[in-house]
Amino acid sequence: MERKAKMMQALIHVILILVSITMLVPFLWMILTAFKSMGEATSVNPFVIFPSVWRTEGFTTVINNMDFFNLYLNTLLLIAGRVLAAVLTATLAGYAFGRLEFTGKNIMFSLILFQMMVPGQIFIIPQYLMVSKMGMLNTIFALVFPGLVTAFGTFLLRQAYMGLPRDLEEAARLDGCNIGQTFLFIMAPLTRSSMVALGIFTAVFAYKDLMWPLICNRDVMPLSAALAKMQGQYTNNYPQLMAASLLACIPMIVLYLVFQKQFIEGIATSGGKL
Repeated sequence: MERKAKMMQALIHVILILVSITMLVPFLWMILTAFKSMGEATSVNPFVIFPSVWRTEGFTTVINNMDFFNLYLNTLLLIAGRVLAAVLTATLAGYAFGRLEFTGKNIMFSLILFQMMVPGQIFIIPQYLMVSKMGMLNTIFALVFPGLVTAFGTFLLRQAYMGLPRDLEEAARLDGCNIGQTFLFIMAPLTRSSMVALGIFTAVFAYKDLMWPLICNRDVMPLSAALAKMQGQYTNNYPQLMAASLLACIPMIVLYLVFQKQFIEGIATSGGKL
């Protein structure tokens, strides 16, 4: 029986290793292509895996032709703005829907669930018109605008608050705390892991957002939109495109290395997956 269990465990490890390798192949292909020549990058020979000569012309060209400092800055401001707005609004709304009683509560929460059920592209035209009326097109605010309020975050934080015991609020009320003090000092700190999870999801979604930046902005571009504009109509310079993609990965790699513990704890606690 013990031998059978060890064999099963070994089989599971082999499967996990194979799946991990499969997931790493696109990233490794991007790195190798960034150092290849155009001929090697477009070769149909399956055995041309490694470049014959490791070239850095692709990196030099994209760094000279693209203002990566502004692209990094725009992307970081986009991520920071959406994370702060999402965590703040979702925490307040989640507490209201999860712990308070008020008229129209169920109807309002049903509207939030409805927003989660429909494709996000439905809201692009109304959002564009709103930003245009405010005269904020082609700005950082335009990039952040769709993430000011998040239905997913509201639902996530509502579930977190509903999981807390009622005794905490009753004890706070006996100690003389009002609703604001109970929320700020008692309830909100207990949902920190859910806030971290929401921040992680929001950061990843903001980083890879492509359609909205291409629609609302012409000059103030994040990395995703700038990479999309590198693709030609008839041909692509794959070494340069992969070099730029590799440089674009740096913010999220650094973010993960700095907040690795919070990433793991947040995902594990929320029960979600990226």
